[in-house]
Amino acid sequence: MIELYTWTTPNGEKPVIMLEELGLDYALRLIDISTGKQKESDFLAINPNGRIPALTDDSVRVFESGAILLHLAEKTGRLLAPTGAARAEALGWMFFQAGGTGPMIGQIHYFKNADERSEFAIRRFEKESDRLLGVLDKRLGGVEYLAGEFSVADVMNVSWARSGLKDLNAHEKFPALAAWVRRVDERPAVAKALAKLKAAKDALTS
Repeated sequence: MIELYTWTTPNGEKPVIMLEELGLDYALRLIDISTGKQKESDFLAINPNGRIPALTDDSVRVFESGAILLHLAEKTGRLLAPTGAARAEALGWMFFQAGGTGPMIGQIHYFKNADERSEFAIRRFEKESDRLLGVLDKRLGGVEYLAGEFSVADVMNVSWARSGLKDLNAHEKFPALAAWVRRVDERPAVAKALAKLKAAKDALTS
């Protein structure tokens, strides 16, 4: 039995999208990070870093969103080529997100909402986020999906790209990236995942 512990953040959306794309049965367990639930001992037993998302698959625990996507791809043999150039391309774009758009766009959110607002920090992270979105836009100007065919690379990147386009009001500046986000969001499994996550949060917080 797969149990997913997550929340409605860009990182938290990724495994829900992946599970719906793969058509796997799973239990959705929301961890309200605004209450500090991710720091409680029962969750720390699953993810010692105290961050969402995390997943248990029978006796296997997996934490970090990229690791979860790889686990599910390799479990099913889907959305990631087993060898060769397509696999290398997908992994490259996955790690690009983990080390690039996620941390940079996340810092924009942090500093815009910090008690001590830093305009210097906001400008610095907006500039780097703009650069990274430009890298994605250039890539997607020549391909339909990041690794050619729809893959874990698209699942890994779409939520942070959507967030970055909104934060920087950059849809017109990066039209290929904006079109790709729309294309991914219109996939039935992606739409179902996002709706399921929103409904679960609404039920929890109402």
